[in-house]
Amino acid sequence: MPDATALDHADAMIERAWGRPIAELEKAAPRLPVEDPMLRSAMHHRAHLVVVSNSAAVHQERLHALTRPGHVPAFYDLDRITASASALRTAYAESNTALQMIRHVVDARELAVKAKGGPDAERVRAATARTSQAPRPLGLPADQPAPPAAASAAHNVANRR
Repeated sequence: MPDATALDHADAMIERAWGRPIAELEKAAPRLPVEDPMLRSAMHHRAHLVVVSNSAAVHQERLHALTRPGHVPAFYDLDRITASASALRTAYAESNTALQMIRHVVDARELAVKAKGGPDAERVRAATARTSQAPRPLGLPADQPAPPAAASAAHNVANRR
């Protein structure tokens, strides 16, 4: 893959780690946030990477249009060239950062999978339990939203003063 982008690398890492195609994982991530928070995190970072990759492509096209062969840039084009080059550099840096975040999530998942039977298994389970707890009243099914806080309770507290 000589022309592979950061998004291609991220997709390959995620697919290899979870063992399923990226299209299937995109559908599963929002539905299973509590069951697999690492997948949700990886897909969130991937979504950011998609936006940054599109931004980089736009800035690169703009820069190529302003510096095409045989074109002599006008004086006012110099600021556009500089701004596009700077924005492209920033987009590449953000892309590399997003790719590194995905790599860290994948590495953490691999370590968690290895630790399931090892001495660190209890710490991994405790950390996962803390991150996946949802603040909802007991007895409420997971598919129903929690009821809003009672306004009368706050009103009663304010009137006691």
